[in-house]
Amino acid sequence: MNTRLRQIVMGLTLIGITTGFMPAKDTFSASEQQQISISTPGLFSRSNAFSVDFSILKNSDYSFPLPVGKAEVVNQQEVKITTTQGDAVKAMFEGVVRLSRSVNRFGNVVVIRHNNGLETVYSHNAQNLVQVGQHVQAGQTIAIVGYDGAQAYTLFSIMVNGARINPETILEIKSHRLRKQTLLCKRVGQRVSVTVSQPEPSNAGSQSLAMANKGGTSNSMSGDVDKNPFEGGNTIRLNLSNLSKMEWSYPLLGSKVISPYGGKRHHSGVDLKTRPNDNVRAAFDGVVTRSGRFSGYGNCIVIKHANSLETLYSHQSKNLVKAGQRVKAGEVIGLTGRTGRATTEHLHFEVHFQGRKVNPAVVFDHANRSLQQCTLVLSKNGNIKSERNYFAEKK
Repeated sequence: MNTRLRQIVMGLTLIGITTGFMPAKDTFSASEQQQISISTPGLFSRSNAFSVDFSILKNSDYSFPLPVGKAEVVNQQEVKITTTQGDAVKAMFEGVVRLSRSVNRFGNVVVIRHNNGLETVYSHNAQNLVQVGQHVQAGQTIAIVGYDGAQAYTLFSIMVNGARINPETILEIKSHRLRKQTLLCKRVGQRVSVTVSQPEPSNAGSQSLAMANKGGTSNSMSGDVDKNPFEGGNTIRLNLSNLSKMEWSYPLLGSKVISPYGGKRHHSGVDLKTRPNDNVRAAFDGVVTRSGRFSGYGNCIVIKHANSLETLYSHQSKNLVKAGQRVKAGEVIGLTGRTGRATTEHLHFEVHFQGRKVNPAVVFDHANRSLQQCTLVLSKNGNIKSERNYFAEKK
């Protein structure tokens, strides 16, 4: 095992019961490099059980394989994630590539072995971008999604000792969220029993909203968009630095600003330009409240988000969503165009709070096409104050 791996102390630390397996290595036997389902050497050599604590992971320690894809569980063993052709497949956790090759029935497959004893499998890839023995980080691109002529999708699964386990034990499939709980993996004869030894708090999904209602800090842009977030107080503190990569997306990837907010023209948003018919993406999870032609905006989309925020996207050549539709952050909602009063193909993007237009630069760092590293203090009266997080890590 190389020095780099020896120095890594992953967030996926094994706790509780004495662990009995060797950490992920960078060399594998011929069998390990050829077979998807194969026992992990030394996994239970010192103990018949080990546990994995997911509650201590940072946001950067985890990535859903296709962050903007739509996921469904197949046969309680695999997750089929559909997306757009050419999308990038991401490593779920840090680890070492054990297998990267074409396998009958599965197409191009990547298997990653992790220091926590789990393995993740990514199959039906159009192209694998990693090699056996390569160390990868969570969120690193490892493959290009496969396309069968009708759908672009990846089949994803999780294994313990070569056996697939129900992915819903670890993942909340609809939201792409990792369950913050502790798993117990125990050898029972030739089988491995996987159970939850310490479940996540029952209010984990609503904790951020509850804190916000008390005038606390909200670390999420997910939640009930129709719920009044100011029921228990007059302000919300939304820490943008703590939003995971799955909770936000820059609305037009790779774009440049051709017209900023405000100025002499009192511009109501920011104009972003790439190329005609480029993908326009939802900035956050939310519900589409408007999708159609609207005055000088041309083809226009408005999405309502949690915490009383709304985003507007206009001049599309085509809208791909309908009013009432729920969308995920990063989901493609339209194609850039020049409808309405636009003189060139671009995206006009606005941010609204409590019915007022807000400078989108309060939320997004346009130069880096990322979130601002700050905490937004959202007031019931419609005011927004930004507090810089000087020591925040960029996501």
